[in-house]
Amino acid sequence: MLAFALAIASVASTSAQAAEGWSFGWEVKGHARDSEASSFPSPFPFSFPVFLETVEPGEHTELSLISLNAGYRSEWIGFRIKVDAIDLHDRNPTSEDREIDIDELWVEVGRGTPSGEMPQTGWGAYAKLGKYGRFERQNDRHLESYGLVSTAFNRFEDAGLELGIDLGRNLYVRGSFTQGNPVFIRDPNALAGDNGIAAGAGVTSTPERGSGLVILYDSEVEYDLDFNEPEVSFGLGTRFGDASGFWVLDLLGFYNERDLQDRVDLEGTVYGGDLDTLLGPSHAMAPLGVVGTKKTEVGANLWFYRGGLSLFGQYVDQDLAGLKRTGTEFEASWRFELPGNLAAFGHRLFGAIAPAVRYSKLDVDSLGGSSEFPAVSVRWPWEKWDYGVRVDVWNGIDLTLERADNTFTLRGRDFTAEETLVTLRWRR
Repeated sequence: MLAFALAIASVASTSAQAAEGWSFGWEVKGHARDSEASSFPSPFPFSFPVFLETVEPGEHTELSLISLNAGYRSEWIGFRIKVDAIDLHDRNPTSEDREIDIDELWVEVGRGTPSGEMPQTGWGAYAKLGKYGRFERQNDRHLESYGLVSTAFNRFEDAGLELGIDLGRNLYVRGSFTQGNPVFIRDPNALAGDNGIAAGAGVTSTPERGSGLVILYDSEVEYDLDFNEPEVSFGLGTRFGDASGFWVLDLLGFYNERDLQDRVDLEGTVYGGDLDTLLGPSHAMAPLGVVGTKKTEVGANLWFYRGGLSLFGQYVDQDLAGLKRTGTEFEASWRFELPGNLAAFGHRLFGAIAPAVRYSKLDVDSLGGSSEFPAVSVRWPWEKWDYGVRVDVWNGIDLTLERADNTFTLRGRDFTAEETLVTLRWRR
């Protein structure tokens, strides 16, 4: 179990404290969801009326995830595979995506130190090959939801090679050579939305779910790996903490760069990713103000832990083929033990609670081009508050109650899109 938990939390590698040998685990999630209904007309002159609408408004209950994982760790090598079934909230980019997906598959040689931990020996190096979460990603979220920045820039796993070196206890470097996640559009709440769902030879005007109020985001890589336009990333970090690990401060600066492809075929939609998304239908009719093909991100992360207190912050400045956006995100959580000694079948009931709050913001500095670009919401200045609480119920079962408040500005007016999410999770 310790090796499994560290593998989830690791950005770069299993820590020097990780247990060795095989580990196996599983996770099941069920949700109750209530999404506020919103609808905005698309400015593009389709042959039928098209609206940007809440993906699935109203009250819903759903089994969203069944996940199996296995891992192995020895002194110098590690391995992990994670397979997700159903995965309703991570269907990517639409509800027609695969219902069974290999979420992670990687092998690692050597040892590094996960973000937010102090190295045990002071020096270490690793090489990781396969499909995995990016090293700048927050892997210890305390709510089921995602912020705007984590959705837009590093929610999904990439595929390729990652290298890292711990230069003593206080300095480390990271680098990666990956396929790069294709640019597409999705709603930042629980469900991605249906955009470009095929109906015979064309696109249906009445998909099962709404399009969502979408933002530009980096979608998941597909199985047909293509390194024609690879992404190159660099990171430099510093960290400080006490010997016991009671408190840790970790700061990371990073840079990502790749060239966008003309089109990337995605599962579950007839629309293409990358430039095909940015140029819009027919390309010449209603594109965003694309200049060139270069996609770059410059950013910085902060992790701070002290006992049960957890803080995370991320800032990203993006140039997306001449389209400029900035994103800011902060999350704070405090986990503490609950009083009392209630127990059932040898396991404690309601052992701990962790309230959490997250603020995220996307500023659109420059998204020029045609005013008829169909996904008009990608231009909106956007703020999102997520707040909730997670309760340890019993023996690997926890309950998370949370609220998402989205606020965006359209023609000088503020609008909202709210969602309440209750998650029951059982994992081993």
